[in-house]
Amino acid sequence: MTVRVVACLLAVAAIAALPGPAHARVTPQGWLGVTLDGPANRTGERTWKKMRRAGVERVRTAFFWAQMQPQPGSRLDFSETDAIVLAAARRGMPLLPVLQHPPAWAALTPGDFGSPPADPAAFAAFCRALVERYGPGGTLWRGRPQTRHAPIRTWQVFNEPSLSYYWSIQPFAPSFVPQLRAATEAIHAADPGATVVLSGLPYRAWDALATIYAAGGRGSFDAVAAHPYTARPADVIRFIEMMRDVMAANGDGALPIWVTELSFPAAAALQQPPDWMPASWPHTGDVEQARLLRRTLRRLVVARERLRIASVLWYTWLSHEDPASGEPFDYAGLRRTRGGREVATPALRAYRRWARVLAR
Repeated sequence: MTVRVVACLLAVAAIAALPGPAHARVTPQGWLGVTLDGPANRTGERTWKKMRRAGVERVRTAFFWAQMQPQPGSRLDFSETDAIVLAAARRGMPLLPVLQHPPAWAALTPGDFGSPPADPAAFAAFCRALVERYGPGGTLWRGRPQTRHAPIRTWQVFNEPSLSYYWSIQPFAPSFVPQLRAATEAIHAADPGATVVLSGLPYRAWDALATIYAAGGRGSFDAVAAHPYTARPADVIRFIEMMRDVMAANGDGALPIWVTELSFPAAAALQQPPDWMPASWPHTGDVEQARLLRRTLRRLVVARERLRIASVLWYTWLSHEDPASGEPFDYAGLRRTRGGREVATPALRAYRRWARVLAR
């Protein structure tokens, strides 16, 4: 019996042991998805068709304030985000927009990608405008009566603020929490039923989450987000458990956790891997990446109800291979650009098989 057959049998056995009626889906609609960024054409029909065929049920992508309102006082440019939202709506794939990156005129430190907004009220106005455009009864839908309406009900505010690349003021929590609270209040004012997902937290995420609570962050989000970049599938579960412990200690044990980035880049192809990578990544090739994806999804499905895991999103859909870059996430994509063309990876095949199992 081959290793692949054994793995499949173990996965089926784990799923069969889950509670629930025989006719029910293994996981809720939208539980398994991907992040769409990098070289991907976010508005292209081929991109969305391929994701749909792969079993992607939710798409996470950035809405950059700097791109949408580069000049002070100008109207928001919805052209690209409209196209993204409509592409997702046509295929019944809910979006998780990540709201981030203020324009220079609204940044505390103009020209710094990781600069926080200078004024929480200005960022809150941007967030509210997005909900008024894409939320229930939004202007996008009112202007298109023949279009399938799929209002966005879930929003992620900022990304990985515990890293200086994304939040230039460190320690981040004292300056971050007021911005988060203002944004959440604006989103809830425009859509009281919206879910605000906390920024994804990587590395020692439980410590970062504790500092958010210590800075008064409780009540400023409806779900917590984990980015469990680790060496082993078992550590992904331990990572989430440690975040859950911090949540429980701060009275938020009932809130869900979203895994808004999960990945094991096939970084063995890098010529000079960086020192910060988890121990196994420099030895992970395409076949091992697929194996790690299968093993981790199996564990997450089994732990889903116990740890209240609301969604799992692979990072990323498409990346550009470059062995000289020193960037492991160039090898994270389920699809990659290689030699001027897009290619599928063994991880994509593993993802597609799991998506079919979870949806049945």
